[in-house]
Amino acid sequence: MRTLLAALKLAFFAASTFGLFAVWWTGNLVVPNKVYWRQVFFGWWAKSFVIASRMKLEVVGTPPRAPFFLVTNHLSYADIPALRTAVPCVFVAKGEIEGWAVIGRMVRDMAGTIFIDRQNRRDIPRAGELIMERLGGGEGVVVFPEGTSTKGERVEPFHSSFFEFAVQERLPVSYAALTYKTPAGELEAHDAVCWWEDIGFFAHMWRLLKVRGYTTVITFGASPVAGTDRKTLAQELHDRVEEKFTPVL
Repeated sequence: MRTLLAALKLAFFAASTFGLFAVWWTGNLVVPNKVYWRQVFFGWWAKSFVIASRMKLEVVGTPPRAPFFLVTNHLSYADIPALRTAVPCVFVAKGEIEGWAVIGRMVRDMAGTIFIDRQNRRDIPRAGELIMERLGGGEGVVVFPEGTSTKGERVEPFHSSFFEFAVQERLPVSYAALTYKTPAGELEAHDAVCWWEDIGFFAHMWRLLKVRGYTTVITFGASPVAGTDRKTLAQELHDRVEEKFTPVL
């Protein structure tokens, strides 16, 4: 029964994804406000994932209002639809995703994702300019400064390079903490939801879809943080996220 339900969930999500992309692509040729158009369809896509995976979303605190620059810990690909459902935003992601066949184009174009080569420090200023462009267009931007998704035992150190442009632009940085829970009798959330093992994306997603449901909790910080030194700012934001963070069990 779980296999059948997972297959139905996957079929629904796949149909929603490709259907939304087709409508977005067609309308994007003619609509004047492309940022609004993109955000609407990205929001619908995020909602389709929430429905398909049976995610229950709990928001603690007050989400920032766009435009904002927000950092949070990173646990899973499920972070993205959860955060997008909570706040209108775009994401900064590792450059490898851009090369993922059709998915790469969807993530880049319909979701407005900013890709960055994290192994090349020279690429950071370019990404910073794109982030400022998104902020100038009235959008929120979300970054995962741990640099990778984790098992959720702790908040890993933040890479300070992500904050260089924020310091230069004197940009206040909002923050949030993510965690997941699964019901009693289900696979534990650190295995079912967190994507940290050496397992492919689709194999892990299939595992997640077999779960009856799960809860995502996003806890937003009270106020943004500014700084004049990127390493100090990275450490302060890490400590604040860690303070709000509940380990994934």
